Amino acid sequence: MPKMKSNRSLRRRFRRTATGKLVRAHANRRHLLSHRSHKRKRQLRRPGVVAPAQARAIERLLPR
Repeated sequence: MPKMKSNRSLRRRFRRTATGKLVRAHANRRHLLSHRSHKRKRQLRRPGVVAPAQARAIERLLPR
């Protein structure tokens, strides 16, 4: 049986950490930033961790 292909769009959006967690970028960082506080913009720079329930679904589409 051939290898399973990974979902290319998910491969671009998510990274796996050394401990195996999935991380993603936050939304709301493209435009209309002038009314957001410096604190909020700073928080959105940091990567977000994917919730375990969603991570299971994503991992099915991203075989190793």
